[in-house]
Amino acid sequence: MKISEVANASDTPIETIRYYEREGLIPEAQRQANNYRHYDEAHVQQLSFIRHCRSLDMSLDEIRLLLQFKANPKENCSEVNHVIDNHIQHVRDRIESLLKLEAHLTQLRAQCIAEGGNCAILEHLEQNGTNFDARPTDACLRSVKHCT
Repeated sequence: MKISEVANASDTPIETIRYYEREGLIPEAQRQANNYRHYDEAHVQQLSFIRHCRSLDMSLDEIRLLLQFKANPKENCSEVNHVIDNHIQHVRDRIESLLKLEAHLTQLRAQCIAEGGNCAILEHLEQNGTNFDARPTDACLRSVKHCT
């Protein structure tokens, strides 16, 4: 099957297929006499697996590990659990960081009364530059928890 057919079958852009091939996430396609790549159903299945992992926001390194375990099904599954547990913690850390960001933005938004010519938000951003305090006030945290 040609790369365009694999792309359609796996719903994966052609450039992504080539990238995954370069990265060793899928096996290199056999070359035909005309030098075109020739893919098979195994490529489609591997791409579907990778796309599912990516939809779970897994990194390419995490996927690479899972593919190694998938290639050796007799190995202990506890290592797969370890990869997933680490990914869960990564997701939790990101959620915590995003909640802090939301609280900071909520606090920033609360500074604006939308009256007059001086915008308190713009003044705050100008004065504080890129200084983002990841420790929002208790009032902000309460407002964020209320929304979740």
